[in-house]
Amino acid sequence: MLAHLRPALVLLLVLTGLTGFAYPLLSTAIAQAAFPHQAHGSLVRKDGRVVGSTLLGQPFDDPRYFWGRPSATSPVPYAGQASAGSNLGPTNPALAEAVKARVDALRAADPEGAAPVPVDLVTASGSGLDPHISPAGAEHQVRRVARARGLSEAEVRRFVARHTEGRLLGLLGEPHVNVLLLNLALDGAR
Repeated sequence: MLAHLRPALVLLLVLTGLTGFAYPLLSTAIAQAAFPHQAHGSLVRKDGRVVGSTLLGQPFDDPRYFWGRPSATSPVPYAGQASAGSNLGPTNPALAEAVKARVDALRAADPEGAAPVPVDLVTASGSGLDPHISPAGAEHQVRRVARARGLSEAEVRRFVARHTEGRLLGLLGEPHVNVLLLNLALDGAR
């Protein structure tokens, strides 16, 4: 019996050491050396203190700021430990009600805006943590942000254009705007 058990226990210990300790330490060391900014969470600092991450959305509801995609995490918005989609299907009445409430909130914030509301401003991403909006989502908010900040719409559009990231390798994904970086740039303007 012990003859059969001993190799299994030795293998368990060896594989635990390799896959549970050696591999994670090695991959962490490589990440720290090759990609230190990303390995530390892609943190954004302002005046020496961390104000967010380029990888996680944040709640903005002040009219002076661009608003990101809604968060699907609950009860705390954009909580990384609760990352998940809403799991509400397109025929679910709760999703329709939530989208209508979000559209109403966007329309109330900019009553003069008659353009259709871009879908990314009223639906959460699959993770519920997306820090990006589409250029159309940013354009939809330009008038409100410009008015609230006392800037011209053209100035705000220039900020949006500077913070619009293209497709990865010119091929993958869609153009997008990181809401946190855009809002911080606007804060630095005045």
